Amino acid sequence: MSDWKFERDRIRSFRFVRCGFDAERGVAELVYAFDDGPELVETVTVPGAPFFRGDAARDGARRTAVERALRLLHLIAGVSYYKAAVPEEIRIESYAIDANTAALLETLYVNGLGEFAYRNGLDLHGRIRFPHGAAAPAAAPALGLRAQALVAIGGGKDSLVSIEALRALGAEQTVAWIGGSQLIRACAERTGLPTLNIGRQLAPQLFDYNREGAWNGHIPVTVLNSAILVLAALLHGVDQVVFSNERSASYGSLIEGAGEVNHQWSKGWACERAFGEYVQRHVAADLRYYSLLRPLSELAVARQFARTDRYDAHFSSCNRNFHILGERPANRWCGVCPKCHFVFLALAPFMPKPRLVGIFGRNLLDDPAQTGGFDALLEYRNHKPFECVGEGRESRAAMAALAERPEWREDALVERFAREIRPQLDADELRLEPLLALDGEHRIPPALWERLRAHFAA
Repeated sequence: MSDWKFERDRIRSFRFVRCGFDAERGVAELVYAFDDGPELVETVTVPGAPFFRGDAARDGARRTAVERALRLLHLIAGVSYYKAAVPEEIRIESYAIDANTAALLETLYVNGLGEFAYRNGLDLHGRIRFPHGAAAPAAAPALGLRAQALVAIGGGKDSLVSIEALRALGAEQTVAWIGGSQLIRACAERTGLPTLNIGRQLAPQLFDYNREGAWNGHIPVTVLNSAILVLAALLHGVDQVVFSNERSASYGSLIEGAGEVNHQWSKGWACERAFGEYVQRHVAADLRYYSLLRPLSELAVARQFARTDRYDAHFSSCNRNFHILGERPANRWCGVCPKCHFVFLALAPFMPKPRLVGIFGRNLLDDPAQTGGFDALLEYRNHKPFECVGEGRESRAAMAALAERPEWREDALVERFAREIRPQLDADELRLEPLLALDGEHRIPPALWERLRAHFAA
């Protein structure tokens, strides 16, 4: 094995070798390999160990749930490695899965790797097949988990809206994130709430394989992080894992010849529903996984965020802050990426102009050099960017609203929109109000939703 070499197009199998959890150290070990190559070992570290020190019978049921959650994480996290070669055969070596689990994984991999496949000219439909032979497990029992939300924080506006909404409703919550981002840590500490920082260490060989010609690209990171937080919730005995994915995430980019390709598929409703239902059915009946913002559009989230300036000097949605490798912006906002463009545009209708320009350090809408980036958001002569941004109709409605406001309408890109683009559009489709209405499609617990709806409407 010592002379094994990564040769992407000669690899025939991807192996889920084994997974394990050390409850004394709080470390999960996820092990993979290609063919007979070296083991690729990823670790996930959950602070708070040692675990399982209470009632033996209750701990027995929780141990079973943790084992199921660990295997689910092992299978989902494998996407980071599988994509390096996309081999024909998938092997699961230390346990067996049933047909329902295999179907879930195939859905997550095929759709979650949609942008990756498009960019690399690959067709994954019918190619990704998880072997299954185990009988369907018995329905998972309720574990008596305590009422507390583990809320994922990403450093951007969305998770902060969720955190402040839950705070307003008096809900118990712990703010959780994965990895070593100082920006996310600063936002988490700014909340003043209990925090949980989970460590994740990728197998180092993956970076070598990338240099040696591995397929590379976007993975469904949100569902991977969801699986990590489900494991953490069980270890800490809490009953909710809360994300902040709005309904706009369900809509992808329409590309000629390729159909819809959704960069943020694993933030969308289809993924949330499939993953959340699986967790309740097969892992723990009283563990609820949901997005608090699913009923809201991106614009509605922006309106909620604008209600407080508590995080103006701390938050950032600019993805250049979160690259594993490569340069990061000197400031919290690079000002030139699709996320910077969209967040600026989405906040502009709801925030005083001096406050917004102060957050970004400049007025992005008065810079003609940014025309192409904003055109993509508007889906004008281009498709929606492969980024976590709102629908084209939201961007068009926001720009139309600014074109009516004296403080914005003379800015270069707003003036151009009013002169060149707006005359081609249906005025009825440019209204903000319909896009701010709450939607009924979500997994929020009913008692919480009734109170939350009133909070968002206030």
